[in-house]
Amino acid sequence: MSAANFVLTLSCIDQPGIVAAVTTELAALGANIAESNQFWDRETGRFFMRLAFTAPPQVDRATIEKALTSPVARFQMQTALSDQGEARRIVIMVSKFDHALLHLLYQIRVGWLDAEVAAIISNHEDARKIAEDAGIAFHHLPISKETKAAQEAQVLEIVKQTGADLVVLARYMQVLSDNLSTRLFGQVINIHHSFLPSFKGAKPYHQAHERGVKIIGATAHYVTPDLDEGPIIEQETARVTHAMRPDDLVAAGRDIESRVLARAVKLHLESRVMLNGRKTVVFG
Repeated sequence: MSAANFVLTLSCIDQPGIVAAVTTELAALGANIAESNQFWDRETGRFFMRLAFTAPPQVDRATIEKALTSPVARFQMQTALSDQGEARRIVIMVSKFDHALLHLLYQIRVGWLDAEVAAIISNHEDARKIAEDAGIAFHHLPISKETKAAQEAQVLEIVKQTGADLVVLARYMQVLSDNLSTRLFGQVINIHHSFLPSFKGAKPYHQAHERGVKIIGATAHYVTPDLDEGPIIEQETARVTHAMRPDDLVAAGRDIESRVLARAVKLHLESRVMLNGRKTVVFG
């Protein structure tokens, strides 16, 4: 049997001895640290750390968690331990625009994204063939104002049944309810077709065109009940010119959206994103 790969993330009030306390316990288990990242937020006084390490075959998650009991209690840490050897399952939600979905599937196929798509959910039929060609379960769940609660209950049931670690909104053009956003907090990533917080709402590229902007972009963020106000994970911009039409901006935006969303998903699945209030700490 080969050594297991684990990632430990933790946060607590900054004080001396945190790193030593954790690494001493891991060393006692025979673990070998492969990557270490730390950040001290001077504004809040909180300390954040991500440790990627290998452990002997006989050392499982329960053993590691038990060994860390003392430092966790001593420093009042918030921790998360993930076994990177376990398959990470995601559910992708999409409407009619399929560019972000196709990019995610490609990055998974070539191995850049280490994930399994457990299901594709859509309020339209357009993506069914994409799902069938990829051998992925497709769920067509139409939605209206009257059926929103029932539709979201179905979404939640699919997430539970598939054991998905993450829900990805790949241009899913519906606003999740406060209830669903709260129940899946920290587990839903959305790609916003704009460089937040500017030009929110419908047709952001047309708004940008009317204002003669020179930079467009896209934003990947966690979904919260506050529309488009969730903690930002990743962003990217591109320069545009006065000669570009709205359709040109849309085309450029599609490329940016696809890349930004894929990077955000990768960062999340590798446990490189930590919530810090309304912001994130991202260990790239």
